[in-house]
Amino acid sequence: MVELSLVEFPADDPDRARRFWEGLRGVPFAEREEGEGHGRQTREGGVALGLHERGSGPGDRFSLPYFGVADVGETLARVKALGGEVVHPGEQWAICRDSEGSPFGLARR
Repeated sequence: MVELSLVEFPADDPDRARRFWEGLRGVPFAEREEGEGHGRQTREGGVALGLHERGSGPGDRFSLPYFGVADVGETLARVKALGGEVVHPGEQWAICRDSEGSPFGLARR
C-alpha cells in the first residue's frame, strides 16, 4: 500500500509560507535534521509537510496535494484570511493557492 507521507512546497518567502501553513493546519514546522535537506517540515499531524526556498529544479516549482477537510467553505475562508487565494471554489472540493502561489486542493471528507 502506498500512502502519502510528505508534501513539499517551494516558497519565495519561506517564513511567510510557514506562517500560512501553521495557521491553516495548526501544526508547527521544525528545522530539518541532517540528511533531510534544506528547509523545515512538520513532525506531527499525519502526512508531513515540507517547505524550502524556491529554486529552478522540477521539484522547486509547484505541488498539488489534496487535503481532506470537514467543511470546505469554512476552510476556504481561512485560506483567504491567511493570504491565500481560492482558484476554483466548491462545496465538495476546491483548488487554492497558498501565500506563495503554490496550488493545492481541498476535498470534503
